[in-house]
Amino acid sequence: MGNDLTIKKCVPCEGGVEPMKEDEVQKYLPMVTQWILEEGKLVRRLRFKDFKEAIAFVNKVADLAESEQHHPNITVFGWNNVKLTCFTHKIKGLHLNDFILAAKIDGIVN
Repeated sequence: MGNDLTIKKCVPCEGGVEPMKEDEVQKYLPMVTQWILEEGKLVRRLRFKDFKEAIAFVNKVADLAESEQHHPNITVFGWNNVKLTCFTHKIKGLHLNDFILAAKIDGIVN
């Protein structure tokens, strides 16, 4: 399946919409194969060569998140590990924006 998520833009979510239903989530999950579902959230864990490389990656994700106006939770732990979590807090669930951001993050890994 082609990944056309990277050509989409996140649209601001002000709430008032339903989170994705399970069948929708399962439709988009194969487009972000490095991500897993954990407690209804998209999660990806990465390990880097060192702390500096991990932080450089986090900064790239921060720039991307700002340009998309959709922000993941980012955890840096153990000096070279990063955990990213995509979830739309305003709707307490997943939104297409979460999959768009995950796909775009995949594009900056490496």
